[in-house]
Amino acid sequence: MILVDTSVWIDFFNGIDSKEKNQLRQLIINHNPICLTDLILTEILQGISNDHQYKQVRDILLQMNIIHASPVKTYLHAADIYRICRSKGFTIRKTNDCLIAAVAIESDCILLHRDRDFSSISQCVDLKLFYSD
Repeated sequence: MILVDTSVWIDFFNGIDSKEKNQLRQLIINHNPICLTDLILTEILQGISNDHQYKQVRDILLQMNIIHASPVKTYLHAADIYRICRSKGFTIRKTNDCLIAAVAIESDCILLHRDRDFSSISQCVDLKLFYSD
């Protein structure tokens, strides 16, 4: 399953042209299994100011597979990810990225993203990133 990060969804819903947005579009067209986390759902929806658009996007996203963090276990895993990255010289800017990475690893998902923190995280732990030609 391919876990799609907030950074890609924002491009997708805002019509921003990026390689990752185009990859997501192809995944959707080809009916590839994609998912998001509860945290990604929150990040996307909190950024929408228009009530009508909020409801439309919410309804679309709620039809998708939503993967949840495991109580305590995932949060400890996220802290470990941060600490491992820091010990290897990478400072992860957002705790949310460590949580998303932990959920992706625990759920054996491949992450489609447009956020440099995930590239750093993948150099330190077994986070699988989506690459397409």
